[in-house]
Amino acid sequence: MSTDDVGRLDVEAIEVVRDTHVTIRFVDGVAGRFEVGELRLACRCADCNGKRQRGQSVQPAVERGESISITSAELAGAFGLDLDWSDGHRTGIYGWSIFRDGLDRGTLGTAI
Repeated sequence: MSTDDVGRLDVEAIEVVRDTHVTIRFVDGVAGRFEVGELRLACRCADCNGKRQRGQSVQPAVERGESISITSAELAGAFGLDLDWSDGHRTGIYGWSIFRDGLDRGTLGTAI
């Protein structure tokens, strides 16, 4: 993380609605809503990254539009959120940079 990222990645508030979304508000006023399905598909763990590299689906049921929910959400230190999923997946830590970069690039979440 560069020194420019420090203020940009400081989180002011988090709301987890397990069946629908996660909302994050950063201290600089930027906020976003992240749907649970898109978060599950954005998992950056080694297993999910390996599937992407092999051209495989990270989670076929979610890609078909089937529902998924967060079964557990905990802070991963000051780094981000550790999310467990109703499909049994438990290895994805979502760093604040994943949320913020996704918002800034328009590739993950919706600015609110």
